[in-house]
Amino acid sequence: MLADCRLRAATDLLAHTWDPVVLAGLRPGPRRRRDLLNAIGGVSDKALTETLRRLVANGLIARRSRPAAPPHVEYALTALGTTLVDGPMRALAAWTLAHGDALLAAQEAAGT
Repeated sequence: MLADCRLRAATDLLAHTWDPVVLAGLRPGPRRRRDLLNAIGGVSDKALTETLRRLVANGLIARRSRPAAPPHVEYALTALGTTLVDGPMRALAAWTLAHGDALLAAQEAAGT
């Protein structure tokens, strides 16, 4: 039964390469798509589109149309997304800072 549990649903959020990066990119506040592309760097337009759709579908970010001249769309963390960024992702970042060198050394020694 573990294949369909909540733990798998949560870990799937971090399995997609750009999901955590986009979530972290939205931590400072709402951003337009173009601003996210510039802030993240290295992500293709297609990958960003897929990531934004997936994060919206998971309730982690909200897509808001802003009436302006010209009109534009902003993306922002939802309350649920904020709990993920400020909780598990922050803890993972701290772990990575403390143990990242050892992890990379082990991977290099194993030839991965």
